[in-house]
Amino acid sequence: METITIKDIARALNLSTSTVSRALRNSYEINAETKKLVMEYAEKMHYRPNPIALSLRDSKSKSIGVIIPEIANNFFSQLINGIESIAYSLGYHTVIFQSHESYEREVANTNYLVSRKVDGLLVSLSSLTTDLVHFEELIEKGMPIVFFDRVPNDIETHKVVVDNFLGSYEATEHLIQSGRRRIAHLTSPIYLSIATERLAGYKKALEDNGIAFDESYVKYCHHGGKLTTENEAAMQELLSMPEPPDAILAASDRLTSGCLSVLHKNHIRIPEEIALVGFTNIGVADLLNPPLTAVVQPAMEMGQQAVELLIRLIENPKKISKFETRSFKTSLMVRESSAGSRS
Repeated sequence: METITIKDIARALNLSTSTVSRALRNSYEINAETKKLVMEYAEKMHYRPNPIALSLRDSKSKSIGVIIPEIANNFFSQLINGIESIAYSLGYHTVIFQSHESYEREVANTNYLVSRKVDGLLVSLSSLTTDLVHFEELIEKGMPIVFFDRVPNDIETHKVVVDNFLGSYEATEHLIQSGRRRIAHLTSPIYLSIATERLAGYKKALEDNGIAFDESYVKYCHHGGKLTTENEAAMQELLSMPEPPDAILAASDRLTSGCLSVLHKNHIRIPEEIALVGFTNIGVADLLNPPLTAVVQPAMEMGQQAVELLIRLIENPKKISKFETRSFKTSLMVRESSAGSRS
């Protein structure tokens, strides 16, 4: 099969090659109708940009570096699917690295990707990252970076997040309405943006329902649930309290699965003795024992939005007048792990 070129598309649609080129790059200069016409024809004819030619012409690698805590996490794997779907359609390749919740690995991954001349970075911070100098220096030098999910407050750039406060608030209020009063919160280090926001939503829901906040019911896992021993120790502390919790809100996939495991090992009935709600995008949440009530995040859409913002930074660096923070709503899927009033 012969390879179709931009000139072929331009000839077939009676457009200039420059118009077709800009439409394929999703340029703001081309109207939506023309973009749609060009993209549909390009897809129909199996057009694929030549990465070598693009790199030589634009002095760009047409590659994007992605740094996430871990791939073996349903939320992040769905994010990657969103990132790759948009990046590929716009002629970019993605190079994915895992920090494994390590600051040192995050820095090493960043340095390697920059040395390989990626055009930009998409980053979700590790749970142990408190020093942001490696990103601050790159942004000062003009490297396009977009943060998603776990984002820094002190760096000016595009960010893509969910409304963690509201998601946590709704989950906590659901537990209160089902009769729970001693609600524990199992979370990540407090300096992570997601942990701060989810803790605030939890505390506000307690306050609005006349329940005093008790710090002893909040446990911080500094490795974000990666270390099983850390997760189990936090759970055992909760279960050993004079008045153990009658419900738990767990703030991530790993924390949720670890919490569920400890409850089963201790033969604690869910939800009769302790109800459980997790922040999780596990696809089999309804198949767990019992089926898990979960705060679900629109990970695919977050990935798509993050890479679109990054490519806009890469291709139009002088057009940015104001950085955006795009926030998505979560949804609460109520299942048996928290359903019904406490007996």
